[in-house]
Amino acid sequence: MKRFILAAVATMTLVGVNTAAQADDALKAAIAAPTRTPDNVKRDVYRHPYETLSFFGIKPTMTVVELAPGGGWYTEILAPYLRDHGKLITGGNDMASPNEGERRGAERFMARLNAKPEAYNKVAIGVFSPGRKYELAPPNSVDMVLTFRNIHNWIELGPDKMKDLFGNLYTVLKPGGVLGVEEHRLPASKTQDATASSGYMHEQYVIKLAEAAGFKLAGKSEVNANPKDTADHKGGVWALPPTYANKDEDRAKYQAIGESDRMTLKFVKP
Repeated sequence: MKRFILAAVATMTLVGVNTAAQADDALKAAIAAPTRTPDNVKRDVYRHPYETLSFFGIKPTMTVVELAPGGGWYTEILAPYLRDHGKLITGGNDMASPNEGERRGAERFMARLNAKPEAYNKVAIGVFSPGRKYELAPPNSVDMVLTFRNIHNWIELGPDKMKDLFGNLYTVLKPGGVLGVEEHRLPASKTQDATASSGYMHEQYVIKLAEAAGFKLAGKSEVNANPKDTADHKGGVWALPPTYANKDEDRAKYQAIGESDRMTLKFVKP
């Protein structure tokens, strides 16, 4: 009997190892997917998608919400990765918004998805209109919520609406669910302005926002750190690639710096 139990434990251990390996292979395959935009692939060297998503603990069987997907940089990876065994919900602009710019943003994103149905026809569409409307998923139904370099865009909503925003994320996550955050990092020695006008944010400020909603900080990663970035550029973070907001002015300097220094934080809903 003892030998049988030991054999069973060994088998379970091997299955666990094999499952982890398959998950890693699936993520690598999604990052290498031919449906990705070539210009987006070039930015992998700065954005470290494999290391970032692995740190958050993503698995191909999860239900994942991606907030404010914008041009779909991470959507291009998440959609094929979750397509067969999990579910991707994009929380983006509202097609029915009273704001014309938001409606147009929603239409552009849908056009991107519709252009490659082989990759995106299983993506679920939610609504994430900060300060106005949140229709992401039922309560306690999501394994992971991800946001990449977005929080600075929401700060001007003010403390009450930011608390409501993070509260909505907390609500849709299952107990034990993960909130993964990547954001431009402002050195602690520099002053954080109320609207994050430079695009940079204090790491501790972001942590407090999440903790105020009930999240617990589960880990930090320096995978997206860039010590060359001094976070004091004319035009803010957008002076750096890929935006180059100052056009040809000091372009070589900004190119040598690369993309921004970023915090990468993992929170858990208890």
